[in-house]
Amino acid sequence: MPVTRLRNKWYVDTWLNVPGEGRRRLRRQSPVQTRRGAELYERQLVEAALSTLPRYEERRFDEYAVEFLKTYAVTNNKLSEVESKESILRLHLIPFFGRLLISEIGRREIERYKAAKFAEELSPKSINNHLTVLRRLLAEAVERDELEHVPPIQWMKVPKPKFYFLGFEEADRLVLGAAPEWRTIIKLALKTGLRIGELLALRWFDVDLVAGRIVVRRAVARGKVGTPKNHREREIPLSRDTITLLKAHRHLRGELVFCTEGGEMLTRGELKWPLWRAFRKAGLSTVEKTQLGWHVLRHSFASHLVMRGASLKAVQELLGHSTIEMTMRYAHLSPAVRRDAVELLDRPGILLGSSEQAKTEGGEI
Repeated sequence: MPVTRLRNKWYVDTWLNVPGEGRRRLRRQSPVQTRRGAELYERQLVEAALSTLPRYEERRFDEYAVEFLKTYAVTNNKLSEVESKESILRLHLIPFFGRLLISEIGRREIERYKAAKFAEELSPKSINNHLTVLRRLLAEAVERDELEHVPPIQWMKVPKPKFYFLGFEEADRLVLGAAPEWRTIIKLALKTGLRIGELLALRWFDVDLVAGRIVVRRAVARGKVGTPKNHREREIPLSRDTITLLKAHRHLRGELVFCTEGGEMLTRGELKWPLWRAFRKAGLSTVEKTQLGWHVLRHSFASHLVMRGASLKAVQELLGHSTIEMTMRYAHLSPAVRRDAVELLDRPGILLGSSEQAKTEGGEI
């Protein structure tokens, strides 16, 4: 409370947010010992204090963006995310907003930005990615008391992303179509849903063949090893066939499960063409070539689980999705979901019981 009574005396007791310093407490005994007098004294104290507080000079967007990258981004984001923010700021946001003060960026300026990028034929998803960085930067300015509020942002409508996955028989054909030295990594991707960066960084330390599990602790992005996406470890149980597969793959070339002959980490480029050749040999290369990446195996893992009756919540945890919305794209593949929902209507005592009860009580349905 701004004013309080203690031992029959009225005090002003309030807090101020000081830019660059944090919260500062104001506590004084009121010269007028009534509640009304203390409240008036509190307003006078706050006005006097605010008039002497240091104020940040309003800064241009390009100046603040540099500080945002050096302070907020590098301490709160993975290296790959920092690089992505840097690229979006340098190539898009700074050229457009750079000369404006951050307080001059309002809804009208943001709508102009969206229209300009749409005219450059950027996808709605890419534009939304830019707006996400812009919003985070402005929110950080608000938290530092350099901006009063974040302007409203209306996101671009993005169509639901299409994804391609292999049927059960197609997955078997893909494994058989792969060169022998690549079959293990392809089959493991199909059986665990690991991302390509997680496969590249996987160590024997992360694999427990006795307990039958993999703990995903690391991932590589742009040549740098860090934490998995969303910064969260996750555990993936292994089927009996997968355990047998990994036991047969054991080697003494180093700590990495998949590596070069010298024990060094493979690159994404080294994994690209072996998978494409396996698709082609399996007769699956008729799909648009840009779709045939390692993400197809991850989609296939999730799709197979749902088609075999796994819950969406379990699939979410195995994939490491931060929200269930990401996993819902697979919901339509479950033949039991809609059927089970409709069959709820045939359970005795749900609708019929409610109807009879309503009639007894003189109500209507």
